[in-house]
Amino acid sequence: MALGLLRAFNEAGVRVPEDVSVVGFDDQPESGYFTPPLTTVRQDFEELGRRCMDLMLSGIEGGESVGATVVEPELVVRQSTSAPA
Repeated sequence: MALGLLRAFNEAGVRVPEDVSVVGFDDQPESGYFTPPLTTVRQDFEELGRRCMDLMLSGIEGGESVGATVVEPELVVRQSTSAPA
């Protein structure tokens, strides 16, 4: 969605990041190759999947119920964002 937004802003004459900052989510492989390169939030889906499987298997085996588990995201800053004016 954010990559499409970059294109739409470009076609409308809206300057990124001079007029508006854009941040995406999931750090798609092409994010760094757009103009401007997209700032994005990267998730470690491999670790998230591993934790989900561990919780599921523990539940199936009658193990102790665990509350919330957090996989920390990472902000990847590229040129589609700037400091507020």
